[in-house]
Amino acid sequence: QSAHRAGLRGFIRYGWRWSWRVAAFVTVFNMVSTGLTVYRNKTTISNFASAGAFTGALFRMHLGLQGLAGGFMFGAVFGIPAGGLLMVMQKLAGETLQEKRNRERQEMYERKAAEWQSRLSVTEVLVQMESNTQEGPETERARE
Repeated sequence: QSAHRAGLRGFIRYGWRWSWRVAAFVTVFNMVSTGLTVYRNKTTISNFASAGAFTGALFRMHLGLQGLAGGFMFGAVFGIPAGGLLMVMQKLAGETLQEKRNRERQEMYERKAAEWQSRLSVTEVLVQMESNTQEGPETERARE
């Protein structure tokens, strides 16, 4: 029981030191990989490898050129399996994020096109009604 308490105290004491680092690493990794995916309009392993390389290099930059190169390699090596795992999980879910984004974009386009078409038809009806009302007095004057 005392070993359990000691382990819990150690986790609380040192867990905070690592938790913010892990959170920052994951945030930068996700921002870079998402940015590349959106920019290139496709999800590939190279996006995750690049994101891992960038993040690893960023977090090891303070160690000089060797640390930068080591972080770059370490990040790229670990970014590949992380990206592969994410892509496999998306495929198992039935729809990748890219497919979902394209489907939602197409649905929104179709909805806006239908709305625009309905507004256009209302405008055409109003123009025809206006022209009918203007023709009315002119045809009456012509009859007189």
